[in-house]
Amino acid sequence: MSNDPLLQPYTLKHLTLRNRIIMTSHEPAYPEDGMPKGRYRAYHVERAKGGVAMTMTAGSAAVSKDSPPVFNNLLVYKDEVVPWMKDLTDAVHEQGAAIMIQLTHLGRRTRWDKDNWLPVVSPSHHREAAHRAFPKKLEDWDIERIIKDYADAAERMKAGGMDGIELQAYGHLMDQFWSPLTNELDGPYGGSLDNRMRFTFDVLTEMRKRVGPDFIIGVRYTGDEMLAGGLEKEDGLEISRRLQESGMVDFLNVVRGHIDTDAGLTDVIPIQGMANSPHLDFAGEIRSATDLPVFHAAKIPDVATARHAVASGKVDLVGMTRAHMTDPHIVRKIIDKREEEIRPCVGANYCLDRIYQGGAAFCIHNAATGREETMPHEIPKADVSKKVVIVGAGPGGLEAARVAGERGHDVVVFEVASDPGGQVLLTSQSERRREMISIIDWRMAQCERLGVRFRFNTWAEAGDVEAENPDVVIIATGGLPHTEVLEKGNEYVISAWDIISGDVKPGKNVLIFDDAGDHAGLQAAEIIAKTGAHVEVMTPDRSFAPEVMAMNLVPYMRTLQSLDTVFTVSYRLEALEKEGGILRATIGSDYGGVAKVHEYDQVVINHGVIPLDDLYFELKPSSSNLGEMSHEQLILGQPQSVVRNPEGQFQLFRIGDAVSTRNTHAAIYDALRLLKDI
Repeated sequence: MSNDPLLQPYTLKHLTLRNRIIMTSHEPAYPEDGMPKGRYRAYHVERAKGGVAMTMTAGSAAVSKDSPPVFNNLLVYKDEVVPWMKDLTDAVHEQGAAIMIQLTHLGRRTRWDKDNWLPVVSPSHHREAAHRAFPKKLEDWDIERIIKDYADAAERMKAGGMDGIELQAYGHLMDQFWSPLTNELDGPYGGSLDNRMRFTFDVLTEMRKRVGPDFIIGVRYTGDEMLAGGLEKEDGLEISRRLQESGMVDFLNVVRGHIDTDAGLTDVIPIQGMANSPHLDFAGEIRSATDLPVFHAAKIPDVATARHAVASGKVDLVGMTRAHMTDPHIVRKIIDKREEEIRPCVGANYCLDRIYQGGAAFCIHNAATGREETMPHEIPKADVSKKVVIVGAGPGGLEAARVAGERGHDVVVFEVASDPGGQVLLTSQSERRREMISIIDWRMAQCERLGVRFRFNTWAEAGDVEAENPDVVIIATGGLPHTEVLEKGNEYVISAWDIISGDVKPGKNVLIFDDAGDHAGLQAAEIIAKTGAHVEVMTPDRSFAPEVMAMNLVPYMRTLQSLDTVFTVSYRLEALEKEGGILRATIGSDYGGVAKVHEYDQVVINHGVIPLDDLYFELKPSSSNLGEMSHEQLILGQPQSVVRNPEGQFQLFRIGDAVSTRNTHAAIYDALRLLKDI
């Protein structure tokens, strides 16, 4: 028996959980046709296999047809979900973990032009800023119908073998009833707190009629909206007491804040550069005020914080949800006393931001998450050890080295710089993004464990590589900023990297022309604006920084707007002329009919990178595959077998930005899916 607070069993009603670490409800957007099929099942089974006490699915599953998902959610209003759910629950139970599901009606937090094009409904006509739909104010028959839909869904989930269900009550329909900001109904469902909570208790009553008193039901809710005129802390405490006194609720899952805007959502679910566990003390206050078990999750990325949350009695079960997207085997590593090997969540929020842009959730530096059917979290040994030479110690090169090392190969890495990291090293220069360096630090620690050899401060040439007598060569040299984008005047510009690295001092009146739309442009803008300079960010796109995405944009905007940064969309910098210390910028538009001239003292270009591929092309004639990568074999997870030059001495491949401008996740995914079969 362990004395670790995190490893103690916990009994929730009749359900015994093997430890105190859970994954709270979330939707990684992996369903197929609204059902939890193979990909969805494999994702949750991997976490169950890794030792988590309970995985909570769906964030959230839709109970009604007029609650269409705005990303790829489960559709539990369909009877066909039951056998799929049974397959999922059986597979998770086989690994010793419990499994629950979160149910919801989104209310106004969706759009009318999705799925069946039904009107969005809410207890008022107030639009939610994030999804922009103006809702219909609920009628009595809408309320009756939705209550029945909740009960039907609960019955399906019990039939599907779920250990329990959780009702979503922050930002969704249930909380829209609670909040005076979103409930303008007359009685019996509007007005007093009693009336505003009536819908919740009517839902719980109907659910209990269907699933009985023993089935576990909980509520995930906000105890404080942190909005003027909304639910305040005292309201949250009173709601908590009423949920307990109802006798129909078995646990509380507490959050704090509101999610109707990108900024509000980011405060509820903080990203890198924001404080860890910001709402943990508040969850502890709710626990002290009630006798119900309390769960909580909000940027609890590390074992030490989770251990404190449980040991201090602030929560009964601690959610490490994004942390488990990064490393599904956290609990097993704690048990095995290998905490130092846990892959760290760096808070990049690539996972959630992709979901909110309509994509599937992927971890920025674990490319196997969401791809469990094809990508391994644990790398098996190869049958034959090979000599693998890697050039470049950025995220792609280090992932290649780690995976090759796990395969049992003899690995050497050349790196021209004195330190590993590549563009991540540059990115982490900004204080708010310093957590990104953990992507590098973790891989370096793994490479050291695996015996990978590094040659820093070495500009690798073809002869250096060939002298190693390699079987496989991986070019992961990345690229350099591409600034030759103007009709004339390219010699007068600098790159975003120049600013971020500190190699060039910021000007006083600066234009950042950003048509890459990634972090580098905004990082440079932030650095320059903080010096007191006037900064304009211009893009030819219809929106700026699309690659940064919603939640990552929030802290940038809070800083840049407070410093009076100007954002100019749909205009293109075409040319520069220099007169003394002034740069005259000719500005046009892809839409035509525009010809402006503005003046600046510094122009910064962010336009991706040009691959550093000279070494690749030097080595190409000596390789057996002449650099060719079979896309079909890569996609199917088969070893690369192309032979275009039978006299070739080694296989040659390039990955990441050495191929073309993409991102950190792409470089790591390139490395994993190629090297796992070498």
